[in-house]
Amino acid sequence: MHVHELKKKFYEEKKYDAENVNKLLDFARKAYIFNEIDSSDYKILVRELEALGATFPDIESDKNSFTYNGSK
Repeated sequence: MHVHELKKKFYEEKKYDAENVNKLLDFARKAYIFNEIDSSDYKILVRELEALGATFPDIESDKNSFTYNGSK
């Protein structure tokens, strides 16, 4: 699967075009997690989307901004 096919799949499911390549990357990740695409297609998509400027969220900064207000 290539990006143009992913864009088509995104549109068919969501009924609108993806706003940016990060949306497509999230969509591809969800499709991979739910076994809608296989690992080789996922790897191809990630490479193509990263070449277009897509980035994964910075997990370290997300961990540092997380605060827990629960009690033990």
